[in-house]
Amino acid sequence: MKFTRKANANWKGTGMEGTGTITTQSTTLDKAQLSFKTRFAEGVGTNPEELIAAAHSGCFTMQLSFLLTEAGFPPADLNTEARVTFEDGAITLIHLELSGDVPGITDEAFQSAAQKAKEICPISKLLNTTITVTATLV
Repeated sequence: MKFTRKANANWKGTGMEGTGTITTQSTTLDKAQLSFKTRFAEGVGTNPEELIAAAHSGCFTMQLSFLLTEAGFPPADLNTEARVTFEDGAITLIHLELSGDVPGITDEAFQSAAQKAKEICPISKLLNTTITVTATLV
């Protein structure tokens, strides 16, 4: 399977005082606000690190669902929070905090599947940083 997805960013003005928008092909994000403030402080809008966290948590969780189902343990519920650490101009760490309700699976098998999902998730493979995962079976 091969496909291409796209998004568009627009920026007006300087890096610090300017403003921008991000729009995705699906229009889930449609001219979402982007600014220095939304990236480095607080404000209404998004930022690249938040978007990476969203992409990574979504990709990892979906990959894990496929792995668990293939192993005979379809998950009832998986929830992943991705925390992206930005430090000195670089993303230095992404931590995936997973909780899952997977009937019939052992904790050992759940941990193993979570580690494998972390390794083979396409977004994990794309990112050049340390990625850690903590998995809690509920």
